[in-house]
Amino acid sequence: MVKNMSERDNHISYELDGDIALIGIDRAAKRNAMNQGMFEALGRAATRAQQEARAGVIFSHGENFSAGLDLAEHLDRDPVSSMHDSRAQHAILNLLEQGRIPFIAALQGATIGAGLEIAASTHIRVGDETTFFALPEGKRGIFVGGGGSVRVARLVGVARMMEMMLTARALTAAEGFNCNLLQFVTPRGEVLAKAMDLARGIAKNSPLSNYAIINGLPRIRDASHDDGLFFESVLAAITLASPDAHAGLREFLEKRADRLKPIPSDTADTAGG
Repeated sequence: MVKNMSERDNHISYELDGDIALIGIDRAAKRNAMNQGMFEALGRAATRAQQEARAGVIFSHGENFSAGLDLAEHLDRDPVSSMHDSRAQHAILNLLEQGRIPFIAALQGATIGAGLEIAASTHIRVGDETTFFALPEGKRGIFVGGGGSVRVARLVGVARMMEMMLTARALTAAEGFNCNLLQFVTPRGEVLAKAMDLARGIAKNSPLSNYAIINGLPRIRDASHDDGLFFESVLAAITLASPDAHAGLREFLEKRADRLKPIPSDTADTAGG
């Protein structure tokens, strides 16, 4: 794990490592349960990261990414306050999903409820073999409020999310990989190193290309067939006109570019079942 974090704000740590912003959930004694103040601090960290980094990694201190909402705080919310808190969480997680830079989630242990909603707002999710996912809202008499009905449902499908919420069944890392909650699975204790390695590679990309990828693809998914194709052409033209594109194409044509090679998903044993 990362040590000697330079700053902490309401259980959210922040450190800049070269071009990579590391944002940590740091409430291990409570299994990193999220309260509203922590969401607000996460938003401040995400805003800062997009001003001074080219990629971000969200990780956890302790053995669990996040066990979900701080239900003691949630119990005291009246319906109107709960609705406004939910809308505030939407705006905060939109900063991750629709911001300037790609974010990678490094997951381990419990990734439940609000923790899964945070993870779903990132662009790449890496877990280790201890990672498990759950949406126990049905058993608690509540409903997701941090964007899960949109983001998680689009990752796993409505039928799978409905089953998770109705039964509170936890998915293993292998199951999460198979239903698109994870793109990479590592052995225990190696998830942050893997996420950092991916982030360093992504940070070398053209910032404009990264921005087009993380903001364009979700909108194309939601557009009609013809509108999506038109939007694709616009993004292709805009990115091609950038200096980074010219430099990258010259590097390739002059045979100076690194050869492409597969990046193992590290799932041969973990996700084989």
